[in-house]
Amino acid sequence: MVFKVASTRRFLSAIAITGCLFTGLPHLSSLAQGLPGLTLFGGPKQENQLNFRLDYGAAGAWDRYRLRIGAKKLDLAVSQFAINYPDHYEGSFDKKAVKVIVDKKEIPLQDVVWDKENYLIEIFPQDPIPAGNNVEIVLSNVQNPTRRGMYYFNCRIISPGDVPLLRYLGTWVLTIS
Repeated sequence: MVFKVASTRRFLSAIAITGCLFTGLPHLSSLAQGLPGLTLFGGPKQENQLNFRLDYGAAGAWDRYRLRIGAKKLDLAVSQFAINYPDHYEGSFDKKAVKVIVDKKEIPLQDVVWDKENYLIEIFPQDPIPAGNNVEIVLSNVQNPTRRGMYYFNCRIISPGDVPLLRYLGTWVLTIS
């Protein structure tokens, strides 16, 4: 009798633990969905990949993109950001819901231009951003494309007082699932 009670308790404990694991795994995978991953074949070199976070990352859903540039990557001051994306990306952006955060402080923007025909978002800070700062570009009210896939968002900058040519800074490799 004691053996049956002990084995029944073990069996019920095993079922409870298994249930908890299966319940928690989808939550963990959804948390990891918005984080940059590892690209095994092709794509930009590791040193050119920029960090990001997607709040949701689901195909066809409304989302918020947090595109990050580390202080080490920003070795020049910035008077303009130019973010281009592939022509097969069919999402949409709200240019009124764009923020630039420098070292955890939102900075005022002079203008944001979304050039749909050339697959380009241009962001003009009111004052140049000094070199050596952590920058986060927040794109809110983004309508994700309905097709799942991997999309390369390239970041280029123009520095104040420099020749007005865009310089490549890095690439965010976004995955919409």
